[in-house]
Amino acid sequence: HDRPLDGRAISDQDIDALFDKARASIDPGGRTVLHALPALYTIDDVAGVKKPIGLHAEKLAVDIHVIAAAPAPVKNLDLCVRSAHLGVEKIVASPVAAGKACLSDEERELGVALVELGAGVTNVSVFAGGMLLGLHSLGQGGSDITDDIAAAFGTRRVEAERIKCFYGSAMMSPRDNHDMIELAPIAGGVEGMESARITRAQLVSVIRQRLEHLTALVEDALKQLGFAGPFGRQVVVTGGSAELKGIADYAQGVLGRAVRIGRPTMPGLPDAHGGPAFATLAGLVQFAASDELDLRSAFA
Repeated sequence: HDRPLDGRAISDQDIDALFDKARASIDPGGRTVLHALPALYTIDDVAGVKKPIGLHAEKLAVDIHVIAAAPAPVKNLDLCVRSAHLGVEKIVASPVAAGKACLSDEERELGVALVELGAGVTNVSVFAGGMLLGLHSLGQGGSDITDDIAAAFGTRRVEAERIKCFYGSAMMSPRDNHDMIELAPIAGGVEGMESARITRAQLVSVIRQRLEHLTALVEDALKQLGFAGPFGRQVVVTGGSAELKGIADYAQGVLGRAVRIGRPTMPGLPDAHGGPAFATLAGLVQFAASDELDLRSAFA
């Protein structure tokens, strides 16, 4: 989207007029626009300008980064929140919020992949040049690991979740064959039913089987998003399932990239809420408090 200037200095009015033109040209194609964010400006043939005001140019252009979603899930999410007698100010794409909470400005600029390991969904997103460039959602997450544990050892989901959190790991240890874990049977409380016992090695083996499948999907998503070459070196893993012990070391070995756990960096956050499980929530707070320019208002 461009605007002729005839060599004069770029003013606020030029930027506003450019945004109006860009806003009018966005075609959601039946989808709901979540974000329409101005990315980088181009002055004449010079691309990648961040602050054009005051510079002289013959022509000014801007790239708009649009994030859209299918309307039905967005409406259902809105309905769920309003059914709890709460208002909805805005619906934000999860990687936008999580990225704001746990990625540094330098990471977002140089190139980083953000992997959000949720319960039922894993989001894989790529940032570069300071903005979100692409997103893939995978229909697997931490609850699949829990289900695998429950099925493998004949126990209830709540018990499987407990031992995953307390004893689970993505990495093997020499002690794992000696550490025993007591499991409540699936028919808990029935007289005559004894608790089962498994080794930690058996638990870790089940967890790693699911992780192997999940990391293969993540690797495929990164390839489809073009996350390769010099800028495809850094991966940040966040979300509730990133609390699993050893997950960063495991992912680093499988993906062949530097991996760290993404924790929210919001000042004043208590330790209990400072883990990766709270990254998206903290990011939503930061997003709401920020004055980020978004052309989406035309579609709200």
